[in-house]
Amino acid sequence: MKTIILSTAIIGTGAAGYNAALRLARTGDPNIAIFTMGVMNSTSRNTGSDKQTYYKLSLAGAAPDSPEAMARDLFGGRCVDGDHALCEASLSAQCFYQLSELGVPFPVNRYGESVGYQTDHDLRGRATSAGPLTSKLMTECLSREVERLGVTVYDHCQIVRILKDEGGEALGFVALNTAAKEGEERLLCVVCKNIVWATGGPAGIYADSVYPLGHVGSTGAALEAGAKAKNLTEWQYGLASVAPRWNVSGTYMQVLPRFVSVDRDGNEYEFLSEYFTDFGEMLSRVFRKGYEWPFDSRRARDGSSVVDLLVYRETKLRGRRVYLDFRRNPAGLAELPYDQLDEEARKYLENAGACFGTPIERLDHMNRPAIELYASKGVDITKEMLEIALCAQHNNGGLDVDLWWQTDVPGLFAAGEVAGTHGVYRPGGSALNAGQVGSLRAAQYVARNRAGLPSEQAAVAMCDRVEQAARDLRALCDKLLANGQEKGDNTGALLSEHRADMSACAAAIRNVSAMTALIEKDRALLSQFDSRVAAVGAMGLARAFSLRDSLITQIAVLSSMIDYVGAGGKSRGSALYTAPDGQSAAGLESEADGLFRYLLDDGALDTVTQTLCYDAKDMDCTALWRAVRPLPEGGGFFENVWRTYRENGNVY
Repeated sequence: MKTIILSTAIIGTGAAGYNAALRLARTGDPNIAIFTMGVMNSTSRNTGSDKQTYYKLSLAGAAPDSPEAMARDLFGGRCVDGDHALCEASLSAQCFYQLSELGVPFPVNRYGESVGYQTDHDLRGRATSAGPLTSKLMTECLSREVERLGVTVYDHCQIVRILKDEGGEALGFVALNTAAKEGEERLLCVVCKNIVWATGGPAGIYADSVYPLGHVGSTGAALEAGAKAKNLTEWQYGLASVAPRWNVSGTYMQVLPRFVSVDRDGNEYEFLSEYFTDFGEMLSRVFRKGYEWPFDSRRARDGSSVVDLLVYRETKLRGRRVYLDFRRNPAGLAELPYDQLDEEARKYLENAGACFGTPIERLDHMNRPAIELYASKGVDITKEMLEIALCAQHNNGGLDVDLWWQTDVPGLFAAGEVAGTHGVYRPGGSALNAGQVGSLRAAQYVARNRAGLPSEQAAVAMCDRVEQAARDLRALCDKLLANGQEKGDNTGALLSEHRADMSACAAAIRNVSAMTALIEKDRALLSQFDSRVAAVGAMGLARAFSLRDSLITQIAVLSSMIDYVGAGGKSRGSALYTAPDGQSAAGLESEADGLFRYLLDDGALDTVTQTLCYDAKDMDCTALWRAVRPLPEGGGFFENVWRTYRENGNVY
């Protein structure tokens, strides 16, 4: 059995993973490597939006800004630890300029200023963009530099178990070779002092998802290893196309497309007009979905998020498929009544010179690349309708990390979306910055405090432990494949079933009784995994381990949501928790049997954060609540900072 010995293993080939590798490679450490399920499959490389945003310190014009001011805005998103907020603010310019110098085409004016604009939850114009594929461009530029520096990348490696030594420190992992042919070794053993977990968000737990198909996440493996989670209740959901998976934000909404649902018999319904009695109000709500894209419980009664709820009602309660039709105006009108729009929408379209024609003509006039983007993915929205759903888009929570993005498992670091540094609300684009800052912080700590290979004696002991785990996992693989020979492969069907269950009861609309039942269903399958799951071939095994990881993650996420309600939590952020004694969300409760009745958050839990531990033996979770770490006092007297910097780089 092959065993690789390293100083640091980076897991994931998104922007955060590549940045961690780049920063460590620049220290001269030759004993690092990247492991990934698919080099081209990361969310960073395969996702975007109308104008994908990078949120950073203001670097143009006369508007005052500072790391403290930016940190306060990040901290104000609720349930955010202050040290994370200050780090993400302080290092945003350094990370941004590195990306610019690596070739990401962020725009500058003729004087070299990096100009910006306002994004959601931002009042200072800190946002910038390199277009709809900003994160893809980031990943490509970082990967080119990592390749130039000669860092080894192991592709087709699915990490199935993280291992710890007797003292509780990370010592390595076992990976499944998802490209193994018949008769080839299926498992790879890795021994290392440090693991940077940059696996992205837990995309595989939902059916209705805007995450790329190739990305599933690996949060479950870290939870099973004992890493604590934080804020797993906090997500973003929004309207997105189903095939391809893509946010329909920005101009896609502002051109006022026709919303159509289709039943099983092929009958079409313009369902928004069934709810809205005022046509101008309906169009104005659709327009606002462009920049109020995430579902927001604060807008569920009389705001733009009513549109999200109506889409949810059509798909989940009426069993219909929902589409955007850019070919025709709503209600079949030759000309829309632009004078009936609210002032903001009307002025925007007037200023854009877009008060004419059909949605596709307006889109072509305002943002032709938005049409070309879908065309590049094989969808011609000039000729066909675009299927959409209310989808999971980003986990604001994740693994709990310290000031250096290290989990409570020493040697296991988390960076990117898998790290839970965001709270309930976050400025648009702050996730791209957080991934760069977190991976930089992890690399700095590793280089200063945990560099070098394990000692020869430690490596022998670590190899024995990892190889024993690999033998146990090989036995599980053999059992799953034997089941497959007998029953055929059921991994895809089980994944689809449990993902659909999650989307139905624990996404934007959450029901405690249904979530409780789903936990028991997940535990039952997990406890009988080796008898009920059947795999065929290498890809069947890959799906089986993705299923196992998803079940663990679902149990943790569901437990977090149920505990949140038990602690007095109410609807907040991008989640509406069903409450029989609550108010009606947009008057929809009659058809939904109370599903859309809710109590709006009163802020009682804003200054605390929920953490959660998963017990692998009992398949149970323990949630704890603690006060958020306050914003540190930044700055410092120069001579004192300089003295400690000379001693240890202030990395401690």
